Formats: sequence, C-alpha cells, structure tokens
Amino acid sequence: MHEISRKVPAVAKRVTESSGNIFLDLGFPPHEAEVMLLRAKLAEALRVWMEREKLTQAGAAKRLGISQPRVSEIVRGKVELLSLDYLVGLCAKAGIPVGVRVAA
Repeated sequence: MHEISRKVPAVAKRVTESSGNIFLDLGFPPHEAEVMLLRAKLAEALRVWMEREKLTQAGAAKRLGISQPRVSEIVRGKVELLSLDYLVGLCAKAGIPVGVRVAA
C-alpha cells in the first residue's frame, strides 16, 4: 500500500489574551459580564458540591428543595436563567460558604 502524503496549509492563528472574564471577552457590557461571571462561579461551586456528595440531579434537587430541571440548568451552566441571589441561597443550603470582596 502506498501512503498518501497531504500537505495541510498553514493556518494563521491569532491568540488574544483573556481579560480574566470570559463574558467580558465575549462582548457583554462590563456590568453584565461581572454578574455573569459571579453566577458562573456559584454554579460551578454547586456542580463541584454535587460531585463531592455523589448526588444525582434528583438527589441534589431534593437536598436543595428545588426541581430537577432547575438543577439541570445549573449543571448545564445556563447561568442567564438563574439570579445571583438565587444561586447564593442554593449555596447556603448546600453549606457552600459565599463571600464578597470589593476592590475599589
């Protein structure tokens, strides 16, 4: 058998350094980007809690006192559907400490 050698054209890659906030990088206004980032961090903390506790979505829903579809939104990162205060409340129910630090 003969091996077919194909030359792949070089593709110019442009890399842009992140600002540290993916939502800001995606073009959200700064005030929205900050809230979205906080929501994403809280949702991630809840996902980690579920893994650590070995909870199914149904089990997490029962422990948190919410519906399974709501847990699914958290697991899938649908942070635009979840308010910041709602996520803080869920973290409190899960025993996840939440702190706020303001830099001026």
